[in-house]
Amino acid sequence: MSVERSTIEHVASAAGVSVATVSRALRGLPNVAVSTRSRVEEVAKELNYRADPAASRLAAGRSRTIAIVVPMINSWYFSNVVAGAEAVCAEVGYDLLILTAPDAEARRKVVTTAAVLDRRVDGLIFVEVALPPGELVELGRHRLGVVTVGQETVAFPSVRVDNVAVGETAVCHLVELGHLRIGVVGAQAEEPACFDVPGQRIVGAERALASVGQPLDRDLVVNGEFTVDGGHQAARQLLTGTRPPTAIFALSDEMAFGALVAARQLGVDVPGRLSVIGVDDHDVADVMGLTTVRQRVTEHGALAARALLHHLSGEGHPVEHAVGSIELVVRGTTRAVP
Repeated sequence: MSVERSTIEHVASAAGVSVATVSRALRGLPNVAVSTRSRVEEVAKELNYRADPAASRLAAGRSRTIAIVVPMINSWYFSNVVAGAEAVCAEVGYDLLILTAPDAEARRKVVTTAAVLDRRVDGLIFVEVALPPGELVELGRHRLGVVTVGQETVAFPSVRVDNVAVGETAVCHLVELGHLRIGVVGAQAEEPACFDVPGQRIVGAERALASVGQPLDRDLVVNGEFTVDGGHQAARQLLTGTRPPTAIFALSDEMAFGALVAARQLGVDVPGRLSVIGVDDHDVADVMGLTTVRQRVTEHGALAARALLHHLSGEGHPVEHAVGSIELVVRGTTRAVP
């Protein structure tokens, strides 16, 4: 009977830290607390953890470099996905090259230069970068391995969360507290026809409200651009309207932080007069007391890197689509309607 091999993700889960922290601790890198490093080392020993053996099966002559393509790097979400991917790459001696594609033109350039890239890297991980059908076909022509984070395609392995469930979980929590007039701070997807995270989360919000016979007021859906400043401006717009909401669902924690600042500036008590909920479980969310829907972001990067490395090992893994877990984390920014 075969025994499942322990992975870096198993160690992270058992130690209660991220895969990036496990990687730093086991490699002796700085910025890891002594107690955390000891706990990680102890757990790794208990689980008999060792680097993924797929590394030894990688074909000779490879560049031993993987490129990860993100819309931006100065974002908590993207930097943590990158950290998760880097941790898995490091355990098998692979380097990670970061490419940014902030718009459709930049993304298109990455796709059209794939023939050149395949001499520099062995594979590509696209993180929340929408790939239209034509570009998927073009990528499929090259020998590069491809994995997507966020978008699910037929051609390549992927890692994602159920964004409809994210929105439904968040707004069900608000509805259970008696909130029916709910503002949504979101954003506009770049390629909504093939990949629309904000739209899917709003669909989930609509489902939650529909369960109690209440429609979502589209006048209360405001663009927050997935930034703190954008969330701040969007929340000010909502809270200074003629009929402000009793709760705000921000589609990311960073936008929720901006909403909390706006409420404080306007003298709106949170959670007394306004409840606020976000998505992600940002590192600062606990400090801010923010209620949120947690997704394990660094693990998404780790899963994507592992799927790509297994593809490169030539083991013939089928195209698989991993769906990450989500969890409601209730803190101090949500309360029942007075």
